[in-house]
Amino acid sequence: MKGKLIVLLTTVLLNTAAAQYLLIPMDLAQTDHLKAYGAAYFVLKNEVNVEWLLNYRGGSFLFTDSELYRNECRLRGVKYETIDAVKVNQIYAEIENNNMERVLLEKAPTIAVYSPPGFRPWDDAVTLALTYSEIEYDVIYDRKVLSGILDKYDWLHLHHEDFTGQYGKFWGAFRNETWYIKRQLESEKLAAELGFKKVSKEKGAVAREIKRYVESGGFLFAMCSATDALDIALSAEKTDICDVVFDGDPIDPDYESKLDFSKTLAFQNFNLISNPGVYEFSDIDVPPSNMPRLRDPETDYFTLFEFSAKYDPVPAMLTQNHVSVVKGFMGQTTMFREEKIKSSLIIMGKIEGTNEVKYIHGNCGKGTFTFYGGHDPEDYTHRVGDPPTELNLHKNSPGYRLILNNILFPAAKKKKLKT
Repeated sequence: MKGKLIVLLTTVLLNTAAAQYLLIPMDLAQTDHLKAYGAAYFVLKNEVNVEWLLNYRGGSFLFTDSELYRNECRLRGVKYETIDAVKVNQIYAEIENNNMERVLLEKAPTIAVYSPPGFRPWDDAVTLALTYSEIEYDVIYDRKVLSGILDKYDWLHLHHEDFTGQYGKFWGAFRNETWYIKRQLESEKLAAELGFKKVSKEKGAVAREIKRYVESGGFLFAMCSATDALDIALSAEKTDICDVVFDGDPIDPDYESKLDFSKTLAFQNFNLISNPGVYEFSDIDVPPSNMPRLRDPETDYFTLFEFSAKYDPVPAMLTQNHVSVVKGFMGQTTMFREEKIKSSLIIMGKIEGTNEVKYIHGNCGKGTFTFYGGHDPEDYTHRVGDPPTELNLHKNSPGYRLILNNILFPAAKKKKLKT
């Protein structure tokens, strides 16, 4: 009997040692960092858990081996390594003894992109990243948002939308362009159909519904002008900040005293730029988008902060990368002025020695939000009409990796996300 038990135990141990796993390294060895996120998402869609190894080889992914997953990695051009249980245990030991952590990803998040009708995926860095990495998403806009559809989704991204009703502050340069006139007419028509007298009122209602979604447990990600425009709209609920060229009547002369910063997500004590001819919403942005950036694109970089993977897993997860210094890029909102950021937020990336912050994260109710300054991590200026970014030329983009970190964030087991 004893001999049989020994044989059985030996067999179990041998089978365990022979078990195979796939490791997708996310350090400099990876051939396509962006599609690697899509590969991890594919595994989750097949209802198989993925371990996100924070700070181990750039934030690598580990899951059970399968010919299906190996083929998927090959098709996507993603580098993977086949390892056994002995190697996995060695990795776990290394993680335990260093500033690293294992975070379990349990389900593929449902993703919505808030974007206007007729948008093109290359108009927005997030939709570009989702499309390239082959991650599924739905496109929604105001009518669906106000119908209460947001709770269907785990993760929401905001296209570069102007929630203030000022049509992106493009009036000064583009008011005579066909596309601008068409956008204004369509926005006014939609607002009327939804029962609002002004576009600013309709957009304000959408902004408040987005905030409610976050408070209820949603994950919000926004870039460029959607970040400050959302907060400005939330703060201006009780006043009129739109000049006559936008809504047919003058701005409220007392609007400054009526802004309510207690209603915003991220920013406070900001001053609006009410001149309709100036391409800028407020002094949150630094430097102002209506002024030339003084830095040379070749020397413009921001630094990602290092966090404890074991005690601060949320910012550690959102900053996973194969580099710690990331190439800068501009947008209508390029950077956030540090003194305008609420003290409760976590600053995850900035230009060292300045007040220019690029990447922030915060909590609101049961949910979280992440704001990322700039328009396109691989297009330094990205002006209206510029050609789309070809991500197959930027497979290892650190700037785009920050976007994709956020997409997998809602998949993480909640007990690992306590802050």
